[in-house]
Amino acid sequence: MSENIDPKELFPAPPFNTPEQKYPGTEEKMDPKADHGEDSYVGYGRFEDKKVIITGGDSGIGRAVAIAFAREGADVLISYLSDEEDKDAKETADHVTQAGRKAILMKGDITEESQCKAIVEKAVTEFGRIDVLINNAAFHISRKKIEDIPTDEWDFTFATNVNAIFYLCKAAVPHMPKGSSIINTSSVVAFDPSEDLLPYSATKSAVVNLTANLSQILLKQGTGIRVNSVAPGPVWTPLIPATKFNVENFGKNTAMERPGQPVEIAPAYLFLASTEASFISGAVLPVTGGRITI
Repeated sequence: MSENIDPKELFPAPPFNTPEQKYPGTEEKMDPKADHGEDSYVGYGRFEDKKVIITGGDSGIGRAVAIAFAREGADVLISYLSDEEDKDAKETADHVTQAGRKAILMKGDITEESQCKAIVEKAVTEFGRIDVLINNAAFHISRKKIEDIPTDEWDFTFATNVNAIFYLCKAAVPHMPKGSSIINTSSVVAFDPSEDLLPYSATKSAVVNLTANLSQILLKQGTGIRVNSVAPGPVWTPLIPATKFNVENFGKNTAMERPGQPVEIAPAYLFLASTEASFISGAVLPVTGGRITI
């Protein structure tokens, strides 16, 4: 990216004429295609031989983060949900291996505590430890009225976006050495709730609180593990056309008048996991295209 280009003009802006998808959505059907840094991210060995878990790592922000960590020297376990995402997950894994690093794919539903335990056990078996846990997987769907939100959908949103973080952190912490990091994906809607996303907005507020609280607990217990959160604004991922969320004008409500691309979000995770962020814990780093989080 050039510093001499207006950030508004770096990537596509709405209106978008994007084909509708079924949840969870795939990268292949995205139009325009998302940018995960495949052709642009350059690593400098900042995470040489580190061991990273990323949930929702098959596509979107998760794919961009996986590419970035791998090119910085890390081995990556990529957790994803279902058969529909097999191709995306394999492509992400290919990017990791092309960077000369080890990629592990783990398919399954992280709303089940047993799956979260299995992810951690697989990482420990293959890697020996966990240096960075990135809780990125999330679910939302657009609903205009509270009476239109099915109770099971409310429960699934909390199970995916909040419960899974608890399960994974609980399982992973005993295998994380001092200096490790947990990074949770919250959202701008934790601070500026969307009227179309009541359950999602509520879960992302919970993630912010969980992050701050767990940070205090772990540091006071002497674990040496920092816990932080990245709060993206609207980002162009398969989840958007798959959940019918204002696709045509998606991202228009940012000061940059466009959605972010996954490649623009990934560096926030690397920063929070790095030694440069050694005095940062319990924090939320907004990457919102100018939308306000205060």
